[in-house]
Amino acid sequence: MNCKIAIKKTGIVLIFLFILSNFSFAKELNSISNIELMNIAAKQRMLSQRIAKDYLYIGKNVATSKANRQLKKSLEEFSSTHEKLLKIIKDPDIKNLLDFVSLSLDDLKNTIDKKFTIDNAQLVLDLSESMLEGNQYIVNTLKKTMDLKESNIISTVGKQRMLSQRIAKYYIAYQLGIKDKNSVTSMKDTVKEFSDNLNTLRTNSSNTLEINTKLAKISKLWKIVNKFYNNIEKGGLPLIVFNTTDNITQEMDEVTDMFVDIKK
Repeated sequence: MNCKIAIKKTGIVLIFLFILSNFSFAKELNSISNIELMNIAAKQRMLSQRIAKDYLYIGKNVATSKANRQLKKSLEEFSSTHEKLLKIIKDPDIKNLLDFVSLSLDDLKNTIDKKFTIDNAQLVLDLSESMLEGNQYIVNTLKKTMDLKESNIISTVGKQRMLSQRIAKYYIAYQLGIKDKNSVTSMKDTVKEFSDNLNTLRTNSSNTLEINTKLAKISKLWKIVNKFYNNIEKGGLPLIVFNTTDNITQEMDEVTDMFVDIKK
């Protein structure tokens, strides 16, 4: 009898904890501002590129230890955030697109689990582009619900994270032997877009002293390393590209958070 009572009480406690956790999660979702939501969706763009980059670096046997750790973490973060977006966003068009991203994510995971081949590397590249396009659409849709100037600056600074990882992705893809014209063109276009965005951010009138200091630091590094990136056909610097683009991504992530804090 006592055993039955204990089991019953345990069940009640578990139900209560489940309700409480869901209530807390719902409260968390409702408290997210549009700016924060757009930043969450925007970061998915970066993760889509980082996942592919890490897979290709592992295949090339360069920075394998770091790339393996980063790949696992990025997949977990992308998947977790994707589930949150599915719960938060109610717009039917966006939800439909999120369902498509879910399919691409499943295909990506299945491909990564298989033996590395150039064909699988090409498939991972294509899937990362689909996931990028889907999350870019979500960001663009969210921008329409916000103040134009406010949303543009958050979108631009957040995009820099993605562009830096995209640079490394195409660099290593070329070194692996995926030497089609698209790899070279995409690399050079990405480098140019990063440079243009960086100039825009540095002249933004709402920058704080802390933001300007951080952007100046990034610009100093960028002036040196962008030459390496544009020499994609020459190659020979995969480890430098891996480390510098990761460094830039981290710095731009911090700048993005600074802008989000200002705009809240």
